[in-house]
Amino acid sequence: MNFEFQNPTKIIFGAGTLARLGEVVSEYGKKAMIVTGGGSVKRTGAFDKAVESLKDAGVSYVECTDVEPNPRITSVARGAKIAKDEGCDVIIALGGGSTMDAAKVMGAAALYDGNPWDMILHGQEEVYIPTETLPVITVPTLAATGSEANCGAVITNDETKIKSFIQIPLLFPKVAVVDPELTVSVPQDHTAYGVCDIITHVMEGYFNGVDGTPIQDRFAEGVIINAIEYGRKAVANGEDIEARAHVQWASIVALNGWVQAGVHMLAPMHMIEHALSAHHDLTHGAGLAIVGPAWMRFAAKYRPERFAQFAQRIFGLSAEGKDALTLGMEGIDAYESFLREIECPTTLSEVNINGEFFEQYAKDAALVVRDEDGKLLGRPPMSTEDIVEVLKSAL
Repeated sequence: MNFEFQNPTKIIFGAGTLARLGEVVSEYGKKAMIVTGGGSVKRTGAFDKAVESLKDAGVSYVECTDVEPNPRITSVARGAKIAKDEGCDVIIALGGGSTMDAAKVMGAAALYDGNPWDMILHGQEEVYIPTETLPVITVPTLAATGSEANCGAVITNDETKIKSFIQIPLLFPKVAVVDPELTVSVPQDHTAYGVCDIITHVMEGYFNGVDGTPIQDRFAEGVIINAIEYGRKAVANGEDIEARAHVQWASIVALNGWVQAGVHMLAPMHMIEHALSAHHDLTHGAGLAIVGPAWMRFAAKYRPERFAQFAQRIFGLSAEGKDALTLGMEGIDAYESFLREIECPTTLSEVNINGEFFEQYAKDAALVVRDEDGKLLGRPPMSTEDIVEVLKSAL
């Protein structure tokens, strides 16, 4: 097992920590651009509390509002222009994963004169790798993507219907101010979708990583078990701040690189979902709840012992009298039952997607992360026909 691990993002975690935002931001600049989504942070009062903290610390601000779910490259360009025109020296992402992803790319795009889409991997011959960025401070209002403490960002080009990513160390936020109280207002459905996103982040490495990583296996299993336990509680009672806090921490740990260290993770479930949501603007976690079990049933046939381990360790299922594949399939059924319990969709028909363009979705899924034969990387690698098969099984 060979790897390098470093995560430079400082995490300030706990109820009430939003009050420290101004103190944190003032270490990096005196004029901030606050990036927000559709307006929920203003309705809940989180925006006003953030601004109050900034004012107390002598930090002025401008706004970049209306970042979409599945953020568009046009919004990234818009935000970069605001930051540049207004002379901002620090960016604050106040919102969910889409807001944080967009803000991270805005930070680099504000110091680049070209098209920010040049930075996003989409099969182009020459990729622009940024070498400088404005410092970014993240303030998550949703437990899901873990974007507050990692160096990745997923962006959609609405014109070409391609959804892809950038992942470079430069994009690590300087500080994540993580206040679980900000997630109390998240509705049940998006709380549930976030829980699915957290679990899928961990499962990607668990099922698609290299062999011989027993410590990482246990880390991954621990995150999944706790996400299920406290996810249930958070969905059932959004005011349960303890449950909210544990789900928020699971979100960070699931994708800050620690669980994946040495695993060499591939992410076929995410690549397939990205293709779907690029065309249908599907909520990411909801798409993963559909794609995940369908992909798992396909992959279990190639690696049944791994899925049997998942069934035993996550759901406590007995192996007595069963072969590995049978047990593995029972574990997948148990996972899908949990998703239904917290009211996630588990079929494409529930979100009004039919099979008309499956071939195109399959091609888009394998556009970037593919082998020399054009197959989507994972265990196993997937041909276009394999991806279509998985999508059909999810109808």
